[in-house]
Amino acid sequence: VTPGAVGTPSFAAAMIRTMTLGMIVVMIESTGMFLALSDITGKKIDQPQLAAGLRADGVGTVIGGVFNTFPYTSFSQNVGLVGVTGVRSRWVAVAGGVILLLLGLTPKLAQLVESVPTFVLGGAGIVMFGMVAATGIRILSTVDYKHNRNNLYVVALAIGFGLIPLVAPRWTQQMAHSLHPLLESGILLTAVAALVLNLFFNGAKGDTAGAIEAAKAAE
Repeated sequence: VTPGAVGTPSFAAAMIRTMTLGMIVVMIESTGMFLALSDITGKKIDQPQLAAGLRADGVGTVIGGVFNTFPYTSFSQNVGLVGVTGVRSRWVAVAGGVILLLLGLTPKLAQLVESVPTFVLGGAGIVMFGMVAATGIRILSTVDYKHNRNNLYVVALAIGFGLIPLVAPRWTQQMAHSLHPLLESGILLTAVAALVLNLFFNGAKGDTAGAIEAAKAAE
């Protein structure tokens, strides 16, 4: 693993815009993971902690780029593991990182892990991803739907927008290629739609008040 083995970095405006959109998607997904983890562990998370988490993802991505590999981000599998196992200590995550480093340096152990049947991993994945989805549903259950019917429109339309790339994968074929990273991500479409619809129906003041009430209800 030689730093910069692929060549000297080059910068192009079109690629920078595309990767910026990609990282926005990553940041939105990571924010969701942080909020779900906060809900699972019962530890309240504030804006500075969210920003610190996103900066950590950014630093990991830079380091990954230096060593010729992919961007790094928070993964829902790990959040699901917290819900499945009930283990909430950060030191367990540190120990897991050390074990992964040792596996990377010991090919025989890596082969042992690789020998785990795919269907076993698939069964565990169903539980982990389902745990993340259930946590998201639980967070949405704290929203006031009874006294504010507009919230139903916000949730329904946002989910509908997010399903477009899954239902019609080629829906962007007649659009500018530079827009594809933005329009092909269901997560980004859902987040943008929810934000815009919430501002339209509830306004900025209503949004703040609703967020405070939702946080109180979650606690």
